[in-house]
Amino acid sequence: MPLRDSPTVVMGHGGGGQMSAELVEHIFVPAFANTVLSGLADSAVVSLGGAKLAFSTDSFVVRPLFFPGGSIGDLAVNGTVNDLAMSGAQAAYLSCGFILEEGTELQVVGEIAQRLGRAAKRAGVSVLTGDTKVVDAGHGDGVFVNTAGIGLIPDGIDIRPQRAQPGDVVIVSGAIAVHGIAIMSVREGLEFGIEIQSDCAPLNGLVQTMLAVAPDVHVLRDPTRGGLATSLNEIAQASGVGIELTERLLPVPEAVANGCSVLGLDPLYVANEGKLVAIVAPSDADATLAAMRTHPYGAEAVAIGTCVEAHAGMVVTRTGLGGTRVVDTPIGEQLPRIC
Repeated sequence: MPLRDSPTVVMGHGGGGQMSAELVEHIFVPAFANTVLSGLADSAVVSLGGAKLAFSTDSFVVRPLFFPGGSIGDLAVNGTVNDLAMSGAQAAYLSCGFILEEGTELQVVGEIAQRLGRAAKRAGVSVLTGDTKVVDAGHGDGVFVNTAGIGLIPDGIDIRPQRAQPGDVVIVSGAIAVHGIAIMSVREGLEFGIEIQSDCAPLNGLVQTMLAVAPDVHVLRDPTRGGLATSLNEIAQASGVGIELTERLLPVPEAVANGCSVLGLDPLYVANEGKLVAIVAPSDADATLAAMRTHPYGAEAVAIGTCVEAHAGMVVTRTGLGGTRVVDTPIGEQLPRIC
């Protein structure tokens, strides 16, 4: 467990949990303070020339660079496209920055670039500008990638974590914890009977399908670092509602559950890269679920809980034995370098 009062940066600061939140709150937010940044959503929503835009950036340091179902190039596109989609925006343009370690094989760099380009085409975005830097051998880890993106938010769309309300339904678009276990199966040389493929995918098409039938979606999040538990805790705290999950409804594939058991992990805290969590009004829940299930990336969508007035700002889950347990935000990171 990383020390909360460490005077130096530790891996837990990059895990998406409480230590990450404290780093942002105490160092970055005061330094860059403005009203847009203070929302701390997946993307910044701004008005420019009469248009409502979403703007986001993300950096990718995954190890290994290639894994079942994807690569750092796929993550670099899908991660930023999905952050924009969580504001209801259709991503349009990306920038891309490569940080390369001296000694990295050019064939590896070329393969990552090709995969990044193909992922951009699949997501319907164009990479318009970029940058490349090289660091001395031993001062990097092969290849790091940063992408930033912009997209247009249609009129009438207002998706943000503060909009969750008591009675709202919590929906997840499919099986959770798949990406993290796919990475760890390669990293640690583990086998679970079948190869676990990362769920890395662009979710902008799925979001547009949802908004076509239910334009008043209250909240969207892609539960990456810190997993579903961290995303739901952030939503609960931002909106002041409690969230109750039903454990038996959580979609965890058997192979992933076995992997989590072997590694001593809770699937709720394991990263996803091709899933979203949606919070919608109860009157929109059935239509939203039906629409999601028509899309390839939402075919296994399921309602897993509700927002409640009780225990405001907290997430709990009802267990199979009829009790409840608190699902807190992790302090650090169960699986470092996962995206």
